[in-house]
Amino acid sequence: MKRMTRMTSRAGRRKIVFLLHNAYAIGGTVRTTLNLASALAERHDVEIVSMSRHRAEPRFAVDPRITLVPLVDTREGSADLADPAYAREAVDFPVADKRHHQYTRLTDLRARAYLESCDADVVIGTRPGINVYIALGPRRALRIAQEHLRHDAHAKRLRTVLARHYRDLDAVVTMTGADAEVYRTRMPLPGVRVVSVPNIVPEVGVAPSDGTAKVIAAAGRLVPGKRYDVLLEAFCAVAAKDPDWELRIYGGGAEKERLQGLIDGLGLAGQARLMGVRTPIEAEFAQASLVVSASDAESFGMTLVEAMRCGVPVVSTDCPSAPPRSSRTAWTAGWCPCATPAPSPTRCSTWSWTTICAGRWAPRPARAPTATTPSRSSTTTSGSSPSCGRPAPGGRGPGSGSAHGAGPAARSGRPGAGCAPGVAAAALN
Repeated sequence: MKRMTRMTSRAGRRKIVFLLHNAYAIGGTVRTTLNLASALAERHDVEIVSMSRHRAEPRFAVDPRITLVPLVDTREGSADLADPAYAREAVDFPVADKRHHQYTRLTDLRARAYLESCDADVVIGTRPGINVYIALGPRRALRIAQEHLRHDAHAKRLRTVLARHYRDLDAVVTMTGADAEVYRTRMPLPGVRVVSVPNIVPEVGVAPSDGTAKVIAAAGRLVPGKRYDVLLEAFCAVAAKDPDWELRIYGGGAEKERLQGLIDGLGLAGQARLMGVRTPIEAEFAQASLVVSASDAESFGMTLVEAMRCGVPVVSTDCPSAPPRSSRTAWTAGWCPCATPAPSPTRCSTWSWTTICAGRWAPRPARAPTATTPSRSSTTTSGSSPSCGRPAPGGRGPGSGSAHGAGPAARSGRPGAGCAPGVAAAALN
């Protein structure tokens, strides 16, 4: 595992690590993680660990201040492909996670070795199976599960697995307040802080749309859940009445050929176009007068927020759970419609994450193995490190007593107890 552009930690900075499925791919979770990592890199040392690597360079631009660590190289000719563990199924990564087929025993072992040797103060997972990796790992770092999908989007079998493992974490962070409430109600996690922090949108760097172009835009992976078929059928009615309008769909995916066939079948050639992947997307949105989402469900609706950031009105299906909520928030904030780009929400969300990462609660104690909670030792190789994370000054871990943290949280071990947000934020500023 080669570590790229490793930064030297400076006094007063924390090291924050994100574990990501594939930092080299295109996707909403990749984009939003890179946005957040870049914002946090202003004051902290940030590392992104990619479970796999399938190409030489990431598709999205990565802030040069961020260290990128690929764990398993799946490119043709890679030595990892010849490792016997690569041919075996993953054991630690839960079978109930729909990405299980993309994980191998080699991924398990590399992730475990990384967590046992890392010197992070905060470790953040970005999908359910990866969050389980963190829950199974050492306990000295602050361990946070970030949920990019809604609670109800997970199959019941996966929710059962998560309920067992998430109780070993320090916090679960959802995209919306509504989803956080669902977790609190349907997946009780005693002692685990469940909070919501919306995704951030960086400065766009382009002039806002003037609203004169007869262009409707949509963006996202070309997959069934995005319902581009519904969008095309709706646009067919629009095109019949006003043939000057054009629909541009940005993204790539398995549905490309089917959607192109639908475009041809509806007689929309020349009016509806599959534009392929474009990054950054903001320059494309700024050329449109409307951005549309026809999704069956969204965890946050990042595309809509990005569009409104460019001064473009949006139309969305009333799907669970985020687009209506995200749109109301954006309208309330005065983002859309607007003559000039509105103030970025980056600062607010970054402050929230800063507060979470500065959590002054004690590391959670290990639970005794039970019939439903297997002992970690059953899947740990001999000689593994018992802890992860560098000690705070004086040899104490992140949750031990300090000038700001010797209050009730440090004594009780309950996340957030006695920790005022202003104090937590000040600790990192």
